[in-house]
Amino acid sequence: MDDPKIGISTQTLVSTAGSSTEPRRLWQFLAAISVTLGAFALGNVLSWTSPTEAYFKEKEFSPNDISWIGATMAAGAAIVVIPCGLLMDVLGRKKTMLLLVLPFVAGWVLLVFADDLWMFILGRFITGMMGGAFSLTAPAYTSEIADDKVRGMLGSFFQLMVTFGILFDYILGAAKVDVKVLTSVCAAIPLVFGILFFTMPETPIQLLKFGKEEEARKSLQKFRGPHYDIDEEIRASKDALEKAEQMKLTFLQSFSTKAAKKGLFITVGLMVFQQLSGVNAVIFYAATIFEQAGSSMEANTCTVIVGVMQVVATFISTQIVDRLGRRILLLISDLVMSICCILLGVFFYLDEKEDPVAKDIGWLPLLSVCLFIVVFSLGYGPIPWMMVGELFPPNIKGAASSISCMVNWIIAFLVTKFFSNVKEALNLGPTFWIFAGISALGTIFVFFFVPETKGKSLAQIQRELGDDESEANISDVPEKI
Repeated sequence: MDDPKIGISTQTLVSTAGSSTEPRRLWQFLAAISVTLGAFALGNVLSWTSPTEAYFKEKEFSPNDISWIGATMAAGAAIVVIPCGLLMDVLGRKKTMLLLVLPFVAGWVLLVFADDLWMFILGRFITGMMGGAFSLTAPAYTSEIADDKVRGMLGSFFQLMVTFGILFDYILGAAKVDVKVLTSVCAAIPLVFGILFFTMPETPIQLLKFGKEEEARKSLQKFRGPHYDIDEEIRASKDALEKAEQMKLTFLQSFSTKAAKKGLFITVGLMVFQQLSGVNAVIFYAATIFEQAGSSMEANTCTVIVGVMQVVATFISTQIVDRLGRRILLLISDLVMSICCILLGVFFYLDEKEDPVAKDIGWLPLLSVCLFIVVFSLGYGPIPWMMVGELFPPNIKGAASSISCMVNWIIAFLVTKFFSNVKEALNLGPTFWIFAGISALGTIFVFFFVPETKGKSLAQIQRELGDDESEANISDVPEKI
């Protein structure tokens, strides 16, 4: 057990023969898993409209009504990220996330008892806000409690748990679980998160920011193990906080350097191309594509297959992203997605024209959608979120993350709400060709503007972005802040 006096007398720890130079990571993994239950809950929110679509049709909701139910979630997420970013700096990461639990549950409960369109829209808006808040707070918490050797792995848990949450909804849908029961199960997930996460300490960095050094030592000792010397890490964190305070800037001043402007341009661009890649359309029409390929599987079974592919490919990405690099995975991902959308467009164009060739190439759209999901999950799914944490120095990372998240959710709202309108105006074939063109532009964007960050220090990344040593001084603040 941890010594209750460990935060006061660290010299005793250092001098003992049992001192360790390698931290224990059990509590780091436990904390990362518990906090990413919020990501699992976000996955539930993202995919809830898939197994419930038939239910809405039974209630005679129009396609426009259903699009509003789907899109309102992203609108809520877009609105909440900036105030949530401010709140977690005032209250801390832990308290902010615990405050999300009851509103999250309330949003789900509203959906359980909803009987008209506006109740569904309000419930989706609330759950979208809470899920969007977790997309900002959970990665921040994980990055601040992990040591350098496992920070990348623990940071990748967030996207992985989102895909598990999506798959969970798909499986319940395929099992024909009643919509109200499914929604009630989703409502229980934030409660489970709250119970488990309540036992975890606040991050050492946040406690130091609040001037609570003794509590910060206890927190860090728990995450590093009872026999690990934490003195050097505490000292480095305190020095970093002092430097960050000395360089405290206004919101506009934070983005006045060339490096900050380029970093924001790159991350916002990645978020835009991620949401405009056509991934939502591919997932939405996966069941139709399986059917056109001659499959006798039900629509819900098809979505489960898509969900499993997302989980497996995202897991593979977490294992190879530090070996192959971010840039090459983004280039392969966007280029292959563009090709897949071209092929899907050709198939649907022929099918809409009732061309007999469409029946002969039924295997082509099936191959295209499977390949699309795999390459998206390997590259453009997880990496844009990862690079937000790599392209900015610590003292502007909170504001930059909030802006990037907000842009992502705004584009998600627009795509979800107006995709059906574009499809009706142009038909499905040309719509997929538009997505193909956007992904081709995204490939060019990555090639010319996105740097490789694999194996590079924060200081080196800032120097490469700024091309000016004077602008890189800001990167002297260690990344742990």
